[in-house]
Formats: sequence, C-alpha cells, structure tokens
Amino acid sequence: MNKLIAYMKCSTCIKAKKHLDNLNVEYEIQDIKLDNPDEVQIDKLIKLSGLDINKFFNTSGLVYKSLNLKDKIKTLSYEDKIKLLASDGMLVKRPILLFNDQVIVGYKQEVYEKISN
Repeated sequence: MNKLIAYMKCSTCIKAKKHLDNLNVEYEIQDIKLDNPDEVQIDKLIKLSGLDINKFFNTSGLVYKSLNLKDKIKTLSYEDKIKLLASDGMLVKRPILLFNDQVIVGYKQEVYEKISN
C-alpha cells in the first residue's frame, strides 16, 4: 500500500494529497503530528530513498530553528539524527510519499506526475 506521511495543516502536504487524488493513486495517510515515524521506519525510508539523512530534516521548520540544528546537525551521528527525527514529526521534511518501494521526500509537481506513468 502506498503511504503519504504528511501534516494535513501544511499547504504543501495538502497539494500533494490533492495531486495524488487527481491521479487516482490509492494511498493511506500517516499524520506525522499524531503518528510520527519511529526510528525503524525513518531508517527504512532513508535507506529506501538513497538520500542523505539530512534531506529528511525540515530545515525551515520552527522546531529545527528553535533547537539551533543548522550547526549542530553537522556533528551528530547517523543514529543521533534518527533519534532526533523520531522525537518530533515537525522535524521531518514533509510530505514523504512511499510509492511502490520508492520514497519521495517533499512535493514537486513534476515528480508526482512521473509516478502515474
């Protein structure tokens, strides 16, 4: 089953959901605020995506800024970053789309268009 990990008060997440609905893609929603991915799920998403773990941080978010992570993030281990991401859904870049074993972090219209083909 496809999964959209999102915060449904986020305008970008709403756009992603609408796009998937328009493409008639079946998916379930995991509300990142109520059901934040745990360490195991985050690790799996990162490895499946092939992206650097830092791409999973919501660098424009208030929590990221309030914790002064811009400089601290460079010195943290992979394990510490996983724990941090699992500690608060607002630290995680969203939406995250798990589509047929493909992980798409963030929303870009052109990327979503390609998944329907």
